[in-house]
Amino acid sequence: MARKPDPRRFSPRPAAPPRTAAPAGPAGADHDVIRPQIDALLAGVPRETLDRLEIYAERLIRWQGAINLVGPATLPELWRRHMLDSAQLLPLIGPAAGRRLVDLGSGAGFPGLVLAALADLDVHLVESDTRKAIFLRETARAMGIIVTVHAERIERLKALGADLVSARALAPLDKLLEMAIPLARPDAVFWFLKGAQAEAEIAAARTRWTMQVVCHRSMTDEGGVILEAKGLSRVQDRDQSR
Repeated sequence: MARKPDPRRFSPRPAAPPRTAAPAGPAGADHDVIRPQIDALLAGVPRETLDRLEIYAERLIRWQGAINLVGPATLPELWRRHMLDSAQLLPLIGPAAGRRLVDLGSGAGFPGLVLAALADLDVHLVESDTRKAIFLRETARAMGIIVTVHAERIERLKALGADLVSARALAPLDKLLEMAIPLARPDAVFWFLKGAQAEAEIAAARTRWTMQVVCHRSMTDEGGVILEAKGLSRVQDRDQSR
């Protein structure tokens, strides 16, 4: 039996975004090249599930004229820079059914909303910008998926019992862990998309945190990595337990 939407997860339907001129340039011009790569990467995902990304892209391009959801210079490479960049997490995460994912600083929904479209995850998107939160709710509804959108600052959230925590281009690793740990289970796994400064961020974070870290090479950024972190504890807590 199909799961009924939880009315608490949606706010009343807002007015449509103001009609403005479409973003200049060939938005999503890389679709024909990158979409087959996503299909191949996620070979076990049904075609109709993958097609949700088409709805997502169309709505993002339409709303971009009213809200700065992504950097305008990235729109021609929307499918590589955003869709594939997010979808590459799914094979790394592994079996998803029933697991709770908390996506911090979701913005336009990368990677959280992409993962919600592709897997049976209980996805919570945290985005303090009210306009972006509305975009996330409306786009999830159009895609036919259920997500919980928290339109508030990360620090104000109570524990969410996350099994998985994700973030992209939000804050240095040390700060991310400070924000994420209160929202997560003790055995949670953290997935952070990082750029060329990843190694320096790991070194800085290790002065305050004990953790197991694996760096997975990014498919979309030659200098980028996906940080997989688990087994976290504060250094002071570890020292006191000796």
